[in-house]
Amino acid sequence: MTMIVDAPQPSLFTTDRTHPKELMRDVEPFYETSVGAAYLGDSRELLKALPDSSVNLAFTSPPYALHFKKEYGNVSKADYVEWFLPFAREIFRVLADDGSFVLNIGGSWNPGTPTRSLYHYKLMIALVEELGFHLAQECYWYNPAKMPVPAEWVTVRRVRIKDSVEHVWWLSKTPFPKADNRRVLRPYSADMLRLAKKGVKAAVRPSGHNITSSFDKIESGGSIPSNVLEDQIANEMLIAGNNSANDPYTMRCKEAGIKIHPARFPSALPEFFIKLLTDEGDLVVDPFTGSNTAGMIAERLGRRWVGMELLEEYLEASQFRFSA
Repeated sequence: MTMIVDAPQPSLFTTDRTHPKELMRDVEPFYETSVGAAYLGDSRELLKALPDSSVNLAFTSPPYALHFKKEYGNVSKADYVEWFLPFAREIFRVLADDGSFVLNIGGSWNPGTPTRSLYHYKLMIALVEELGFHLAQECYWYNPAKMPVPAEWVTVRRVRIKDSVEHVWWLSKTPFPKADNRRVLRPYSADMLRLAKKGVKAAVRPSGHNITSSFDKIESGGSIPSNVLEDQIANEMLIAGNNSANDPYTMRCKEAGIKIHPARFPSALPEFFIKLLTDEGDLVVDPFTGSNTAGMIAERLGRRWVGMELLEEYLEASQFRFSA
C-alpha cells in the first residue's frame, strides 16, 4: 500500500520533470513525496524498472565487507565483488551519459592478522575494467566516529592505529560527467585572506609551480574543496560523525519504538556530491537507501529521488526524514 508523506514542498524544484514513480515500470512505491518515491525490495530487480539513461546521480553506501557480521547484512570479502557487480551493471545502464555513480565503501581487516583487505580496491578495478565505468576521482571521508577496531590490534596489542577514513569512489559513465565545483566552494582560509590583503610576488617556485600575480585574488567567491571530505563538512562530521543521537530521525524512531538504522552516514556527505554533480530537478537514486538520508537531502535541494531498501523496518523508519 502506497503511503503519502506530508513533506515540505521544495521551493526550487523544476515542476516540468516527471515524478520518479512514473519512471518505475508498474512498481508500487512503499511511500512517496511530491518529488520522490521509496521502494521496498532487492534493488537488483528494482533498478530494472528504471529506463535507460534516466538517472543523473546514483549515490549509495552498500553494506561493507566487514570481518564481523552486522544486523543490516554484509557480504564476505571473498564474495563481495561478485555480489556487487549485478547492482553496478544496472546502475551503469540507468545512468545518463553525463551522470555519476558515487560509492561510499569502507575498508576491512583480514581475519587473524593485523593486515588490510584489498576488497574495495578490487571492486573499484572491476567496476572500471569489467563494466566500463570511469574513475572520475577518488575521495576520502574523514569519519571521527569510527571505533578503534579490531580491538586486538588497536587497543590490546597496540600494534596498529585507529582507522578513521572511508573511501568514496566517484565514478562516471563517460570521461566527462556533469560537475561544477563552484557549487561547493568553501570559505577562504585565514592565510588566503591574508595573502589577498598583502599581495604576492610573481615567481617560479623550486617545485616548478608558476605563481602569477592573480594567485592572491579571491573574486571566485571561495576556495576549491579538496578530495578529503573533512573541511567541507566539518561542522557535522567532526562534531557528530554519523552517530548523532538527537537528530530528528533518531528522536522520532525512539518515540515510535522503531529500530534505528545502525550505519547512517551524515547528511553532509550526500549534500556535497548532490550539489557538485546535479542540477535542480535531476534524479538521484540510492539503491541501498537505509534511513534515506540521500533522498531527504535530494528533496531539500530541489532534486527528484528514488530510494530502494531490502528491509521494511528501515524503510518504515525512513519516512521520519520527510515529516514536517
